[in-house]
Amino acid sequence: MFKYTLDNKRYHTLNYFFKTKFGQKVFKVPLNINSTCPNKINGGCIFCSNNSASNISDNSVDILTQFEKAKNILEKKWPNSLYIAYFQSGTNTYNNIEKIKKYIDTLLTIPKVVGISIATRPDCLNDKWLKYFDELNKKTFLMIELGLQSSKEETLKFINRGHDVKCFTKAVKDLQKTKIFTVAHIINGLPFETKEDMINTVKYLNDLKIDAIKIHMLYISKNTKLADIYKKQNIEVLKKEEYIDIVCSQLEYINEKIVIERLTGDPIKDELIEPKWLLKKFCVLNDIDKEMVKRNIYQGILTKE
Repeated sequence: MFKYTLDNKRYHTLNYFFKTKFGQKVFKVPLNINSTCPNKINGGCIFCSNNSASNISDNSVDILTQFEKAKNILEKKWPNSLYIAYFQSGTNTYNNIEKIKKYIDTLLTIPKVVGISIATRPDCLNDKWLKYFDELNKKTFLMIELGLQSSKEETLKFINRGHDVKCFTKAVKDLQKTKIFTVAHIINGLPFETKEDMINTVKYLNDLKIDAIKIHMLYISKNTKLADIYKKQNIEVLKKEEYIDIVCSQLEYINEKIVIERLTGDPIKDELIEPKWLLKKFCVLNDIDKEMVKRNIYQGILTKE
């Protein structure tokens, strides 16, 4: 069995990482504090619909109510679990720092909260935030999640990402100076990218010595610029078999010490245009497991020294 799993997986699972670090089950509880995004001024990323199906929080209520509601749902099945408060939606360092500090100070007083995770953009980490993160990281377990999407510059321009690869590299290195656990988000199936391009993205993250990776599948949602492009240019989306092949190949290259937090996306059914197969998330995950067994591969098998 692969050494970084407790679930008979062939990749380094988040469940393994948390249980090894904290000694028991840990969940990230998604929160929404109505953070916006600086890239909206430039039109925003072409795939952005400002929604996430994995976000079970309700931004119409206060942050403590959001947290308690989610925790109560989880505790019905896992009563002895611990929690990480996850500022998931939007660019959270494009928000008022004093407001964020108050939220975090309050959350850390809640029993069984063992850490904080903050999602943001690599171009929104100034010295003030980095100093605060250094202080926070000394008080609790801190995870910073950064959207990269691709290491190919042409792709970042096409999707109107609003930053380049150099910016992402600097952000990661700045966080690494104070040993902050850093998570990279990438998207497979971006327009005009090849399988080689997607493998090159994970190789780049290997070289950066990233702590964890979330792999998403590009999906086309209604009321996005990508939806308009899809209709006009008839761009192709990956078939399920293609996606599984690419993910398995990426896992072969990803260093075995890097935590795999996610292997697919979570589209909202009523907003999804394509691909429809992505709605069956657990089927996709199971098929990835089966393909890894069929190929007899493990995470990092091609990066072992």
